[in-house]
Amino acid sequence: MDKPVLYIVIPCYNEQEVLPITAPMFLEKLRTLAEKGKISGQSRVLFVNDGSKDKTWQIICDLARQDEHYLGISQSRNRGHQNAVLAGLMEAKERCDITISIDCDGQDDINAMDEMVDAYLDGCEVVYGVRSSRETDTFFKRFTAQSFYKFLAAMGAEVVYNHADYRLISSRVLKEFANFKEVNLFLRGMVPLVGFKSTTVSYSRAERLAGESHYPLKKMIALAVDGITSLSVKPLRLIMGFGMVVAAISFIGCLWALITALCGKAVAGWASMTCIVCFVSGVQLICLGIIGEYIGKIYMETKARPRYIISERTWEK
Repeated sequence: MDKPVLYIVIPCYNEQEVLPITAPMFLEKLRTLAEKGKISGQSRVLFVNDGSKDKTWQIICDLARQDEHYLGISQSRNRGHQNAVLAGLMEAKERCDITISIDCDGQDDINAMDEMVDAYLDGCEVVYGVRSSRETDTFFKRFTAQSFYKFLAAMGAEVVYNHADYRLISSRVLKEFANFKEVNLFLRGMVPLVGFKSTTVSYSRAERLAGESHYPLKKMIALAVDGITSLSVKPLRLIMGFGMVVAAISFIGCLWALITALCGKAVAGWASMTCIVCFVSGVQLICLGIIGEYIGKIYMETKARPRYIISERTWEK
């Protein structure tokens, strides 16, 4: 069996501070795996510049000139983390046997790649990197992150608990994954839908080596919304169920009002009426907001705009 060609796919957005630190680490891991005979010497580190506004792309180009094992592609504009990962995977799928996507910040343990490659050699087509603990996180970060995964699961989205975007995917799976044409991307939930034999590898996550996080609470919430609305219609069913409950309560309230009026015991009061009107109005607005989110997703999908546009490649310079 020929040694598999590995491409490490690394999305980068404004990473000029951390990239000079982590790039040699990724290259060293590539060489170590090759020396152990686990992967081919033709393996590469592929950086994906996601429309960075700093010197990230310049650094990537310099790295590519210094060593042939470094490759880089640049998107025409910032399109978000998920689109950047997808661009790298689609670019690599025809050039390699396996890919490992990992963030640039150095938080994910690169030594877990050894176990990922071993699992692939044992027959797994997808290997998910799963955090063994969140001891390095603040209480707020840990609580929101764990709630994020539990909420996604409760809403019907198929996700691997405590898994982000650190994963190994074979080119065979990527070729099938290319048939998924969604514009609204949530890779954590889409990859499990492809199927094939998979497993998990546990690792400890460290502090970011340099720079600032590009995933604040606002983006995490947006990602959760994208994940739920892209992969599940359960919120719509919950709306229908909740609407039926409210309708039943309202019907009982109408009967009660009619009976008290016929008995001559009705008492004029604005408080109860105001509460009912506000409650029903609030429910309607929430329901319309959720339905609107789905309609917005449909609107974007029907446009079928490109999910990424590659403007530059280091090997074409």
